[in-house]
Amino acid sequence: MPYNKEDLCRYRYEQAQNALASAKSNLTTDIKTSLNRSYYSILYAAKALLAMDGKDANSHNGLFVVFSREYIKTGILEKEYADIIKEASMIRDRSDYMDFYIVSREEANQQIENAERFLEEIARYISHKFGLNL
Repeated sequence: MPYNKEDLCRYRYEQAQNALASAKSNLTTDIKTSLNRSYYSILYAAKALLAMDGKDANSHNGLFVVFSREYIKTGILEKEYADIIKEASMIRDRSDYMDFYIVSREEANQQIENAERFLEEIARYISHKFGLNL
């Protein structure tokens, strides 16, 4: 079934919200899963924004490149949002792939807070630019 960019954006943003909810629920029981889910919430939100501009990426790194080129380097979004993606990616990679990588609950909670801020900014921008309320 064909979809339009608004439907794709909503779907991806819903994935972002679900991943964020999972990050929160796993914070007390499984920090590594919480980190993974907070990272993916950011990734899905970035992909939601790209959908509205008819853009996409085939890899995580490709997404960061396109997101930075289209929204950070142009001044549309503050550099803070690129930093959030970079930090979440680095922590998620280490947590998922490095043996004995330890992250405190406070650090994992900070990643959740960063993801919340990221999602809020993406929703705000999409609403402002496209008139689509998420």
